[in-house]
Amino acid sequence: MTAPAPRPGIMDIRPYVGGESAIEGVSRTIKLSSNEGALGPSPKAMEALKALAPEIHRYPDGGAESLRKAIAARYGLDVSRIVCGAGSDELLGILCRAYAGPGDEVLYSAHGFLMYYIAAKACGAIPVTAPEIDLTASVDNLLKAVTPRTKIVFLANPNNPTGTYIPASEVARLRSGLPAHVLLVIDAAYAEFVSRNDYTSGIELVEAGDNTVVCRTFSKMFALGGLRLGWAYAPENVAGVLNRVRNPFNVGSAALAAGLAAFEDTEYAELCKRHNDYWLPWLSERIAGLGLTVVPSVGNFILVRFPAEPGKDSASADKFLRSKGIIVRAMGAYGLGDSLRITVGTGEENQAVVDALAEFVKA
Repeated sequence: MTAPAPRPGIMDIRPYVGGESAIEGVSRTIKLSSNEGALGPSPKAMEALKALAPEIHRYPDGGAESLRKAIAARYGLDVSRIVCGAGSDELLGILCRAYAGPGDEVLYSAHGFLMYYIAAKACGAIPVTAPEIDLTASVDNLLKAVTPRTKIVFLANPNNPTGTYIPASEVARLRSGLPAHVLLVIDAAYAEFVSRNDYTSGIELVEAGDNTVVCRTFSKMFALGGLRLGWAYAPENVAGVLNRVRNPFNVGSAALAAGLAAFEDTEYAELCKRHNDYWLPWLSERIAGLGLTVVPSVGNFILVRFPAEPGKDSASADKFLRSKGIIVRAMGAYGLGDSLRITVGTGEENQAVVDALAEFVKA
């Protein structure tokens, strides 16, 4: 007798492993492994969660009406083309299931977010990567990698885990160079952190045609990763597909309530942005000053590269940081085995990781 067998390709998937939260035997850890909001969620979001408790037995609003209206009002968007999901990860997966299948290709840059690979394999599609230049997505290389089988191009902008980005003009060039039937999905999870005049999340490209989608998240700037909440802005035809494929109550009441409260607490969001604007360059400069290579980042994290010298390499640094109770993210799964990704934390946490790395370098 044989057990039920999954579709071909499913068992080839390496399950996604999130950043660790604890170290065995260490009572207090500093977690800088998952790009979570340094200051935590808005106090108004926490109050909204408390107020919801007596109604938690009710089903959520399946259309996320209040949250979608708030998003539409702030950004001047068509509310009917906003679709909410259980994190942007869910929306990325739905897009793959809806627009790609066995034999189709899903394209992204070499060090793009791991979920693109997983989403492609899960629907039987073939993940394809294009080389980056200086750890930055290359429009030319992406376009060269397009074949008649390409159905989706994922572009993380800014990119996780490198922290790099391409300007709006380059994203527009990518869109114009792709065949009309290829769906361009811009993953703008870190858009709220970017302070560059030449950057946009890509919403203007959604408005300009019927083949581009922008995905956003509440897990980073709004620090609601534990509730799983994201949204997509899509052409009418794609929004209709998302609403047909997603589960009817895919976003829980807690996420909707806290998400709306966090979104409307603009004063707290501005505080979080100022915090990152100060500590991102501070952390980058201090670690670069230790003689380590820091990739310029516009997100809320940095990628630090280590020499290949035994005892001074990234694995040794990771082990040393863990001995100090500091958890960062090893990057071997992204093909960046010489690197560690470090999230911007609180001032105390940032100082602790710099001090620990200084001790490691001098040892």
